[in-house]
Amino acid sequence: MSRVLLIEDDEAVRDGLSLALSRQGHSVETAGTGEQGLAQLAGAAPDVVVLDLMLPGMDGFEVCRRIRAGGDLPIIMLTARNDDMDVVAGLEAGADDYVVKPVQPRVLEARIRAVLRRVGSEPKDTRRDVELHGDLTIDRVGLVVAKHDRPVALAPTELRLLLELSGSPGRVLSRQQLLESVWEHGYLGDSRLVDACVQRLRAKIEDDPASPVYVQTVRGFGYRFGPL
Repeated sequence: MSRVLLIEDDEAVRDGLSLALSRQGHSVETAGTGEQGLAQLAGAAPDVVVLDLMLPGMDGFEVCRRIRAGGDLPIIMLTARNDDMDVVAGLEAGADDYVVKPVQPRVLEARIRAVLRRVGSEPKDTRRDVELHGDLTIDRVGLVVAKHDRPVALAPTELRLLLELSGSPGRVLSRQQLLESVWEHGYLGDSRLVDACVQRLRAKIEDDPASPVYVQTVRGFGYRFGPL
């Protein structure tokens, strides 16, 4: 049974989602504001946070940044509209996935299960325990990444993306392929999830994110992992 912290200011939405997720076997704690959600975080010890972006007081973007700054806890954001600016800003703040309101509980529950599988699943490729790629070290079994021999803290989705790309150095993977393998819902064709996660990953593993060596863009196709 997974533990979910639901931060949502609309009481009706909060109660409805809490009931639906509880019926699916999740243990749900709720908060009506960002401040309350952050205060409950330590005691609730959730496996995943479901976070409304449009909160009174401290908004969801700031809550997301604070949660992400404190660790790699998976975050699924709720957005009131399919607005590119909101979605991209939320993803850049550190969210792993998003669901557009009005929320269908079965969709949210599927996203929760998918993000939890990314956290708990073993990497697909275990040919070697430790791989060296220039200054980057990837332990595919221990799920540890280091740069210049210093550990790099990656969120679960960032780690899965790196493992997927580095599993086939030099091979170009389309955004659609990455959506299907990392996020498990590529049928949405939402490249924003991939692009925002690539930006966050580059900020952590590249010496110069503007001139990436490891996660390279192949225009019109997708991404490949280097150096070759």
